[in-house]
Amino acid sequence: MLWAVNRRYLVRRVLQVVPTLFGILIVTFLLVHVAPNEPARDFAGEGADQAQIDAASSYLGLDRPLPEQFVDYVGQVLHGDFGTSFAQRQPVNDLISARLPATLLLAGSALVLSTLGGIALGLLAARRPHSRVDLGVNTLTLLAYSLPAFWLAQLVILGVALKAGLLPASGMSDSHVSYTGLDAVGDTLTHLVLPALVLAVSEVALLARVTRTGLLAQKEKGYLRAARAKGVSEEQATSHHALPNALLPVITVIGSRVGFLVSGAVLVETVFAWPGLGRLLVDAGQSGDHPVILGMVLLISFAVIVVNLVTDLVYAWVDPRIRYR
Repeated sequence: MLWAVNRRYLVRRVLQVVPTLFGILIVTFLLVHVAPNEPARDFAGEGADQAQIDAASSYLGLDRPLPEQFVDYVGQVLHGDFGTSFAQRQPVNDLISARLPATLLLAGSALVLSTLGGIALGLLAARRPHSRVDLGVNTLTLLAYSLPAFWLAQLVILGVALKAGLLPASGMSDSHVSYTGLDAVGDTLTHLVLPALVLAVSEVALLARVTRTGLLAQKEKGYLRAARAKGVSEEQATSHHALPNALLPVITVIGSRVGFLVSGAVLVETVFAWPGLGRLLVDAGQSGDHPVILGMVLLISFAVIVVNLVTDLVYAWVDPRIRYR
């Protein structure tokens, strides 16, 4: 994969990461500090007088000039330290590390489901254009893409979890039973089903439509007509010849939607009480926990940048004709 990419291009893209993250840090730092919240008051506790609030502000370093706070924070980040949470009074690194696996499990599962499901539905629709199957897939994907994840999550909880009792409604594990080994894995997967499906629904719909459009465009190309003339069946021509070329825009969509998966996970994790980074970010936003918000934004931004770089590399791997300069 890597040898298909111009080395200069790769180095240039990697070097762009630092100024990009620095710009994101400046904007986020300013927005967080001008937001109408009072972390010092929350830190001091309910019923605290002005003297206690001022003492809390001094303790948190919020009484210093903003440029001085920014320089100190940048120095911490360069040493791999995101600071200490105002609300939970724990290192932000520890809070993120504790919740990161749950979010990776949820977002990764949704990404796999949406990729496989979207490509499969796109293939199904493109094999018989304008047929009943194609019309059904288009209608289903349009409906799925238009459903808000927050509303769909509540609907699924009410119908599938609470009324039918088929799957757990919240959490990552059963709080009433302590499972071990394979039983613990099965319990986690059972709790994962509903949030992963809800998070993947809109992505499945988008990828299905992109895959269908790409396949239909490839069907008009000369190389497919030549393959059919040699006796290749329509299904083989679609899956073995047209699909690899149609995957390029699909790869672009997958790479660009990773950030949307993470942002969607914030809502889904909140509804399903999934103990991931989404709930941590929501709680930090409500309490004005600056270090947690900044650490989370930097982490998510870095992940999106890396995924976009990997997307370019996969492009060159799927189509060796592509050369970046």
